[in-house]
Amino acid sequence: MTAKHVLGLDIGGANLKAADVRRRALNRSFPLWKTPSELSERLRALIGEYPETTELAVVMTGELCDCFATKSEGVVHIVRSVYEAAKLSARFWTTDGVFVSDQTAIAEPERVAAANWHALATYAGRFAGTDPALLLDIGSTTTDIIPIADGKPATLGRTDPERLRSAELVYTGVRRTPLCAVFGMEKAAEFFATMDDVYLLLEETTEKPKDSDTADGRPRTRTHAHARIARMECDDAKGFGLEQAVALAEDARGRQLTYLAYALQRVLSRIAPTPRLVITSGEGEFLAPSILARASLGRTPRRSLGDELGPAASSAACAFAVAMLANEAGR
Repeated sequence: MTAKHVLGLDIGGANLKAADVRRRALNRSFPLWKTPSELSERLRALIGEYPETTELAVVMTGELCDCFATKSEGVVHIVRSVYEAAKLSARFWTTDGVFVSDQTAIAEPERVAAANWHALATYAGRFAGTDPALLLDIGSTTTDIIPIADGKPATLGRTDPERLRSAELVYTGVRRTPLCAVFGMEKAAEFFATMDDVYLLLEETTEKPKDSDTADGRPRTRTHAHARIARMECDDAKGFGLEQAVALAEDARGRQLTYLAYALQRVLSRIAPTPRLVITSGEGEFLAPSILARASLGRTPRRSLGDELGPAASSAACAFAVAMLANEAGR
């Protein structure tokens, strides 16, 4: 009997992530909205990094890309691209907590749209047991605040529009969020810089000189982050010095933390009892202690998926989670 090797895929609008149950994970930048026709080719290359794969388990958020007229159209495109990429058996996680086939995903696209948070929370629930808990997942683009009860997601909303209204989904993250979204009309309302530049300049993230996935296409270095941030003041690095840029970055960081703490307090205000455990994850997990302290959860026991899974798998936590869920469901 051939051994089963499940590969989890998390297909987003800006990144493609893959992970297997052995915690081997990959994260590939791919702006889906620019070239949706290339999705199957990109997925084929990603899946090819795991030649032993026999099954796929999939979650997605890329259906929201504005290259699709509707989210349903986006789901159908993603599902078909997965099949074209590998022609392997594929299961899609739903927001009601079960796997469905590709045919069901196409027939009922609303069930699989933006279900990655649910897979992650379902996996994370095992660390809480029957105790009330909370998952705080801070990503590159969004932040999820997910109550967990009896080991399962216990959100007010299921769809992204519902979760956005309930503050369980906050559209801010540590990398892709434009800086003008944090400052509003106080600064230049242009895509000059992102929160990635803030955390680069404050030395909370690592420089990657070979990575040019930035607002101006120049490398992810502190020198270039300084220049990008200066443009928020309609200036340049010569006119807007390093100390000024650092001060602006600290202001942006504080504003983001304040808003995330406010969203967390909104969620906490309607759940009872108070969480006995906070599970943290995501590319921006390093912000979790500050956010929790501002929301009066600083002394609540915390479990880090970054520590639990290691840096590679935690950076693709939703892909790893759905791989684990599919592997366990098939036992």
